[in-house]
Amino acid sequence: MRRRSMFSALGRAMPFGIAVATALVLSQPLVRAANSPVTIGGPFTLTSPDGTTVTEQTYRGKWLLVYFGFTSCPDSCPTALLEISAALEKLGSDADKLQPLFITVDPQRDTPTVMGNYTQSFDSRIVGLTGTPQQIAAVAQEYGAYFEPRRSGPRAEDYVMDHSTYLYLMDADGKFVRGLNANTPGDRIAEAVRGAMAKARQNASQRGRSTQ
Repeated sequence: MRRRSMFSALGRAMPFGIAVATALVLSQPLVRAANSPVTIGGPFTLTSPDGTTVTEQTYRGKWLLVYFGFTSCPDSCPTALLEISAALEKLGSDADKLQPLFITVDPQRDTPTVMGNYTQSFDSRIVGLTGTPQQIAAVAQEYGAYFEPRRSGPRAEDYVMDHSTYLYLMDADGKFVRGLNANTPGDRIAEAVRGAMAKARQNASQRGRSTQ
């Protein structure tokens, strides 16, 4: 795909009104999907660093911490990945139940190899995912993530990606649990994840007792 067509495919991938509604949902302290004005999360088909195709079913049974960004990002993306890595350390054994996903919004430059090398430089437990421009636009829409390329110079390759900066916590069934700002400290992320997991266990236990 030529650069011009890439801009056409990616530009304004998320309608602004939906992005605003999603931002309002994510700003709440704790929002369950059933109570949300928009549905967050859904099916996707992407490519992992080893070149294999993955879908939302690949990670079913794992909690997910999803972040949209790009490897050339100068600030928010490195910060988010560093804090995610810190959160994994804080979580201890609970980290085995959580799969962080870093989904690129710049598939033209972020190939599977580039994504793998980038996420490995932060934490080997973070998986970087890429795809075609159409696949990236589709998963961004499922999560209500906004992104748009912005020219930064005269050459075709001179561009940066404006994008929303939220962490999406999804439960083991793929349902949205809560959103966190990308600059949330690692210990706060770990606290939120551990609390959500504990609440899920409590709810499961209560359902089990009610069926006896």
